[in-house]
Amino acid sequence: MQYKKLGSTGLKVSNLCLGTMAFGRWIDEKSSASIIETALENGINFIDTANFYGQGQDTKNPYGTGESEAIIGRALKGKRDQVVLATKVGLRMGPGQNDVGLSRTHIIREVEHSLKRLQTDYIDLYQAHHFDPSTPIEETLRAFDDLIRSGKVRYIGCSNFAAWQIAKAHGISERMNLEKFISVQPQYNLLSREIENELLPFCESEGVGVLVYSPLARGMLSGKYKKKEEFPPESRAAHGERLIKQYFTDRNFSLVNRYQELADQHDVSLVQFAMSWILNQPAVTSAILGASKAYHVTDAVKISDWQWPEELLKEVNQLT
Repeated sequence: MQYKKLGSTGLKVSNLCLGTMAFGRWIDEKSSASIIETALENGINFIDTANFYGQGQDTKNPYGTGESEAIIGRALKGKRDQVVLATKVGLRMGPGQNDVGLSRTHIIREVEHSLKRLQTDYIDLYQAHHFDPSTPIEETLRAFDDLIRSGKVRYIGCSNFAAWQIAKAHGISERMNLEKFISVQPQYNLLSREIENELLPFCESEGVGVLVYSPLARGMLSGKYKKKEEFPPESRAAHGERLIKQYFTDRNFSLVNRYQELADQHDVSLVQFAMSWILNQPAVTSAILGASKAYHVTDAVKISDWQWPEELLKEVNQLT
């Protein structure tokens, strides 16, 4: 297992991060606890969740119900200090007007709920889940800063922010002497490389950590999907994952076939090939692994230190 500093901080995290969006959603508590235990045993010290993750994601009018955080809290009893624990705030947590967003009211309320579910008195990395155009960024940053000063949060980060939004936030933090976002969590994989245009160069320049979600393109890069209309049993799509359908294009099916050929040439699975490509991008701090089985963790750990030759990187770049 490889470890990197998170952004410009002294905090070291594994280059594989356990993602828990499916905990309490389509992975039950016993299986979730087994996955967490396997991750810890294999050197993963980084777990990412959100207050929103759980059964509410699949309801007609979705709002967070917190199952993922609660499962993690119970699984980490007696092990809390072994883990860098990250969660998020900002998505809808109820039907009320102030049950969503990055206002001071919502942030302060939700951090207390997250701490209770996680059964901890501090969160290592507290992240804004999405940019909130309806709330002044000054208000959000002041609330986050207060949480750090109170000891309830160690560091703050953001998710799904554009480079200009982080730059604006950093400027305000500098001017108001507030804590800065140390990391960003964007989507990035072999089928979606848009963040290479601005976000990744910005993060490299400014020392912002990059925690990649969906490194397997919602499962498209597992190779299990062969046709748009066919959903293998127990797959994310079969469980109701709607976002994967954006990857069901002729271009992507063709690319997946080519990536499979390259993976076969190097005696690794397509999943391992896609994950290791992410880990070989210099700007990436950690790739979030959304494991649904314990062996998904051990398979990923096997390639966590695979350094790609320059020729292979060039070959992949020529494809996309």
